[in-house]
Amino acid sequence: METRHGIAVVGAGMVGTCTALYLQQEGFAVSLLDRKDPGEEASFGNLACFGTASCVPPGMPGIIRKVPGMLLNRDSPLKLSWRHLPGLAPWFLRYIANTSPGRVESIAAARQSLLDRVHETLDPLVAAAGAQDLLNVHGGLLFTFESQAAFDSASYAFELRRQNGVEFDMLDGKEARTIEPALTDRIIRAIRVPKLTHTYNPGQLVKRLAGLVTARGGAVIRSEVRGFDIGADGVRALETNQGTIPVDGVVIAAGVWSRRLAKMLGTNVPLAAERGYHAMYEGTGVCVNSAILSVDHHLSVTPLDYGIRVGGIAEFASEDAAPDPACASTIRRLGERMIPGLADDPGERVSEWAGSRPSHPDSKASIGRSPKHGNAWFAFGHDHLGLTLGSITGKLVSELVADKPPSVDLEPFRPDRF
Repeated sequence: METRHGIAVVGAGMVGTCTALYLQQEGFAVSLLDRKDPGEEASFGNLACFGTASCVPPGMPGIIRKVPGMLLNRDSPLKLSWRHLPGLAPWFLRYIANTSPGRVESIAAARQSLLDRVHETLDPLVAAAGAQDLLNVHGGLLFTFESQAAFDSASYAFELRRQNGVEFDMLDGKEARTIEPALTDRIIRAIRVPKLTHTYNPGQLVKRLAGLVTARGGAVIRSEVRGFDIGADGVRALETNQGTIPVDGVVIAAGVWSRRLAKMLGTNVPLAAERGYHAMYEGTGVCVNSAILSVDHHLSVTPLDYGIRVGGIAEFASEDAAPDPACASTIRRLGERMIPGLADDPGERVSEWAGSRPSHPDSKASIGRSPKHGNAWFAFGHDHLGLTLGSITGKLVSELVADKPPSVDLEPFRPDRF
């Protein structure tokens, strides 16, 4: 296939790496740049699920009434650094404006339009990279409930999923423990999504995909982008800590750091750093078969190839702020309550991680051409779905760069919608 242009993709997480691969399939020469090696930011620390049942946005009707109590509850998944509140206030106002039933249903439909295309765009890349061994396609996802109140309050969210084509089964606590014997006996109900895949090692998956970029003739460059050389025709070069890199175009796919880069390109985007935490139980003898999500605690448990990962929390703070040790402690305490055996295994090693998700106030990514420059494209703001939506985002961006009609309606994801 003829090579036509040189495109730089800034950000070597799941989104950027998949974008580079799909640009190569369109015939473009590609450079993939990141300040770290591929897959070492949020793509490393995520909860490893391809969340095709995640059409429901985090901001739901009535959440404004729950926020004060959540902020005062030490076990709540919502955390806020108060010194950052003045800067975050405009973002939260926009967020609340998107929690009416009509807006939530519109957002869910838009998210589902991407989720429906995940595996048709992901699976060919995984196969080409020889990474099928990193996927568990049979485990599914188990939502658990420790109270009838939690189950009842989730009814609207699951009705939204049903309306958007997500299939699931209702279980009682005993049936849930038949599937996952390690679960606490506090579980009284569960909902199982059987058709959901997770990866045994998300960071390694991105590295395998980045290896495919290299094998196809692309360059993977460890370098920090600090600015752009912009001329009359758009972006001419990247200014990095290793010098100037001439380009014919650029894709911004750098997670929470995309806000700064987009501003350098003349566009202000309301992108918040929503930090998540995980605890990794390595060497544990506890067996978990599928991905599990506690609805009561908004806590996820995923079996990886080197242990069990427990994670959650949405902490709003600067992306450069130091992690809060109390959040990591909460993750461990709730995880060991949910899977009691995690607290009793003397052979395990526990490590902790914190990283920021890039979140827009309407829970939708920005996918499209820069409002200011014809040879710059945005691919960021996927909140909890970067791993999930990386492949379909990459496909769509490659279509835009190649001047092809996008295979999904991108009107809901326009970067200038704010």
